[in-house]
Amino acid sequence: MQIIHADIVYSEDREHLASHPDSYIAVENGRVKGIWAVLPEEYANIPVTDYKTGVLIPAFSDLHVHAPQYLNRGLEMDLLLADWLDKCTFPMEARYADTEFAKLAYDAFVDDMIANGTMHACVYGTIHSEATSYLLERMDRKGIKGFVGKVNMDRSAQEDLLEDTARSIRETEEFLEKYSSNCNTKPILTPRFAPTCTRELINGLGILGKKYNVGMQTHLVESMWEAEQARSLFPECSCDTEIYERAGLMDNGPVIGGHFIFPSEDDIRIMQKYDCYAVQCPDATISVIAGIMQTGTLLDKGMKIGLGSDISAGHHIGVYTQAARSVQLSKLKNFYEPEDNRKITFPEAFWMATKQSGQLFGGTGSLEPGSVFDALVIDGLSDAARKLLPEQTVERFCYIGTKHNIKARYLNGAKITD
Repeated sequence: MQIIHADIVYSEDREHLASHPDSYIAVENGRVKGIWAVLPEEYANIPVTDYKTGVLIPAFSDLHVHAPQYLNRGLEMDLLLADWLDKCTFPMEARYADTEFAKLAYDAFVDDMIANGTMHACVYGTIHSEATSYLLERMDRKGIKGFVGKVNMDRSAQEDLLEDTARSIRETEEFLEKYSSNCNTKPILTPRFAPTCTRELINGLGILGKKYNVGMQTHLVESMWEAEQARSLFPECSCDTEIYERAGLMDNGPVIGGHFIFPSEDDIRIMQKYDCYAVQCPDATISVIAGIMQTGTLLDKGMKIGLGSDISAGHHIGVYTQAARSVQLSKLKNFYEPEDNRKITFPEAFWMATKQSGQLFGGTGSLEPGSVFDALVIDGLSDAARKLLPEQTVERFCYIGTKHNIKARYLNGAKITD
């Protein structure tokens, strides 16, 4: 049992933050036992960790991030999507054939993710099994709950990233066999997106999904070009998402669709049918000008939406920055396309980054009793002339905070000390 004293803030529901100023939280066996304004007498003899002016919040979840692109963050940001992929992304990913290079990059990626308060993530590797295995093992050893995918693509990429279809399926099955029983970080099927995958490859992944009962992550209707290419290459399908449904990839485990900017009604229907997650990646949207998600509209339709840093189309690994950017982009969408687009509130964005996304990883993303205690203590954001309320501290952190404002990190109930 451990007792922590701090201001405590988490999402009560989609529209409201729960704020417990100057309160105590008890954690037992890695889960929240309760929160009280006055510590109950039964806990009087238990030492208290006092964070004084600190604000305790849930840790963040990143539902769409490309680990191999970590070394590209903040570079080539003047390019648009097609040129950015050809000149920046694919050449970097090809370097992960060198496993020693991959180890250096992935060590830095995982450490920086944790430093910025992300304790759960859906991560893309590359086509390279050995490097991707190292990434998954590194995350698993750190205790990060998440999914890591060996990327599949057998067409429409540079030569040294194109896979032989049969080999791609075989190596993916070996990856699944090796890691499917993991407790923390698990494998996930990762066809990059429909234009880079043949029908044979996608159908083969569908067979593996059923055999190993494993989910899928991919890019879905990220751009108008992608949506048109998908329909052209798979003319029997009415939309991007139906390609994966027909292959049997939607009902074996969690499905996470990155971006989801230009969905048709069929895309939305299929995603809701299988209780899938769509992921908004605000910084990436700004950088490669793919478009702006109809976040408010999709939320009102009952879709599950999380947030992603999308390193390195997004330039900041901290998901808290994406909560702020999500609000900003919703206002732009509402201003320029007011019909059927509403701005979202900060509580909604914070909920997407914590409680909503945390459900994907098993009872985390909140500080309610029973929640897995994955948490951060933030501080140093008030001004001498204005002391912020706890919920104001959280909002300011998401807009102007840095990892240096994170004073403590807890994962599975234990304080991270390294």
